[in-house]
Amino acid sequence: MKRMLRSPLAITLFAVIFSTAGYIAYSQMTGDSPEQQYRFQPVQVGDITQTVSANGTINPVTLVSVGTQVSGTVKKLYVDFNSKVEKGQILLELDDALLSAQQKQSLANVQNAEASLELATANETRMHSLYAQEYVSRQELDGAVQAKKSAEAQLKLAQATVERDRVNLAHSVIRSPVSGVVVDRSVDVGQTVAASLQTPTLFKIAQDLSRMQIDANFAEADIGNIRVGQTVRFTVDAFPNRNFNGVVKLIRLNPVTQQNVVTYDVVISVDNPEQILFPGMTAYVNIAVAERKGVLLVPNAALRFKPPYSDAHSPVANQSPVANQNKDAQKHGGHPGGAANMDAAKPVHEGYSAKVYVLEKNEIKPIGVSLGITDNRNTEIISGELKGDDQVVIGETQATGKAKDTGGRPPMRMF
Repeated sequence: MKRMLRSPLAITLFAVIFSTAGYIAYSQMTGDSPEQQYRFQPVQVGDITQTVSANGTINPVTLVSVGTQVSGTVKKLYVDFNSKVEKGQILLELDDALLSAQQKQSLANVQNAEASLELATANETRMHSLYAQEYVSRQELDGAVQAKKSAEAQLKLAQATVERDRVNLAHSVIRSPVSGVVVDRSVDVGQTVAASLQTPTLFKIAQDLSRMQIDANFAEADIGNIRVGQTVRFTVDAFPNRNFNGVVKLIRLNPVTQQNVVTYDVVISVDNPEQILFPGMTAYVNIAVAERKGVLLVPNAALRFKPPYSDAHSPVANQSPVANQNKDAQKHGGHPGGAANMDAAKPVHEGYSAKVYVLEKNEIKPIGVSLGITDNRNTEIISGELKGDDQVVIGETQATGKAKDTGGRPPMRMF
């Protein structure tokens, strides 16, 4: 018996039994159950709304740029920023000395043309009398008639010049074309404005600040879900804790391309009765494009979760929908860090397949599901074996953080 105990085979057998017992005892002392290793959250039944987002600028519905048709030096200002004006109210006066002199010159030309017409009329009358007595020829009579007609035309030309100078003189006084609020003033007293090539802008007047609009640029991937009449929610930096409402008024068909990104301008009508929304504010717009009621919902963290090591450790099986989207982008010539990576922040497409992990018989088990819409926190489950009372894994507890540090490999054995 002592020889058997001293034999190499017996020693090896005892060593294996001792090592196995020690490993089992150590595992029982240090091992954690799935409830301790992972964080769970129950599957819920509720309502979900999917939205598309963009940034936009708040603008007045009607913004009138007031210019000048004549050149001159600003002599007097009657309004300033934020001034409320009525239609026809005087905004600004230009120095009219030169325009007044031109009008006086035109009036003198009218008097000269009237005198010439009187002389031509008298000559024509005299020529008719002499022609009847055969003292002058027919040619001389025709010359007198033509001189009178020319004098009449010169008088009309001088009168038209006077009318033009009168209009220019009136334009030296700038009046408001609409009732509203002055939101911009581009000139000051003493400044010279030149209207030779194009009309300079002197003022900008918002006709009604109680009604505003948002011009928001939406990506072409989202524009297909937007319709006229949809309800819009938005916030501004000036009131971060307050939500405002609007309505989609117009989808402009003119595309804007910047760095190969195509966007479309969506005009959103906004009521501003308190007039606390100012022109130029940045609006963070959300438009609800899909809604489901009474559907199965899982948190998005459950769709992103992948166990560090498990029997089901296939890369394809454990990839999230976002990872699969990156692979699809590579397959079609894209790059994971390019356009596909930009889409990672967007909701996954409806009907996309994914996996979640549930607790079953003291183990976590993967379950395939088909996804619906998402609100970036929860996602609708269209089909799959998931039930309303299942607990899905949304992450690992702090106690299993050491497993993450090992790169997802199982812990080393002691024996």
